[in-house]
Amino acid sequence: MDSIGYAVEGSILEVGFHSGTVYQYYGVPQSVYAAFIRAPSKGRYHALFVKDQYSFRRVE
Repeated sequence: MDSIGYAVEGSILEVGFHSGTVYQYYGVPQSVYAAFIRAPSKGRYHALFVKDQYSFRRVE
């Protein structure tokens, strides 16, 4: 992960990857974002608790 951000309004999690690709995930609880930030392995946390768990779109 290159960057992780969160918008409380809308519960939107934004994840930027080293490749430059950015995804926005919708309806993500703030507690998931907080745990993501604290996770020792961001990639593992993303794979287990974010990817395929929430609707998303790739940001162009």
